[in-house]
Amino acid sequence: MFENRTYRHLHQKKGLISFNVTVKETNLNIQAETDLTDMALKHVLDYRNQIETYIQFHPEFATSLVPVKNLFPVPAIITDMLEAGRMAQVGPMAAVAGAVAQFCGTAMLSYTREVIVENGGDIFVKSDSETVFSIYAKNSPFSMTTGIRIEKRDKPYGLCTSSGTFGHSKSFGKTDATTILSDSCSLADAVATMVGNRVQTGRDIKDAIEAGKSVPGVQGIVIIIGENIGLWGDLKLVRLSP
Repeated sequence: MFENRTYRHLHQKKGLISFNVTVKETNLNIQAETDLTDMALKHVLDYRNQIETYIQFHPEFATSLVPVKNLFPVPAIITDMLEAGRMAQVGPMAAVAGAVAQFCGTAMLSYTREVIVENGGDIFVKSDSETVFSIYAKNSPFSMTTGIRIEKRDKPYGLCTSSGTFGHSKSFGKTDATTILSDSCSLADAVATMVGNRVQTGRDIKDAIEAGKSVPGVQGIVIIIGENIGLWGDLKLVRLSP
């Protein structure tokens, strides 16, 4: 079910405990000051139930490739996904992995000062130090040799990646990796889909970055397709040690 996720050990933070939680398609790697497995499992089950219940009454929420309307008061995670989809002009499920990471991570911040929740390449982060994240980009020469360094931030943030060459996410583009930085993990996830959809060749990178920059809340963009790479915003690329 899950892609090779050996990259996870490359963003292991010193002083934090790492543990995994899996429920159906959701597979989280979490780092926190203590082992919060039971709590994380409870939150994953709760948020998945909220999403699955909403889909039962509104099937278009799961299938639409364009924004859909919020028809009546709904749980916060649904509202967040709907808004992320509207801002990125994609369907709300384009934000689902980022939303689950964000809501589970936020819930655990009552019990840990620092937390990293990674959900299939979509990462919610609250860290007291700079963090380097490895980039998995399938067959690109930048894959696992290049990282993204994010300086210490006072607020949590999201770093989300979409790909047209691997993974289970629907993409109409051909990037090996499209990564978005934002304070909102849900928005980063949705915009990663939107930006990635625009790239068929390296010549499309510039226009795709311009499209991503136009979305309020987007703070950084990395696009990788083969030997081509584009970078914009509040992040830095670093070479990873072999």
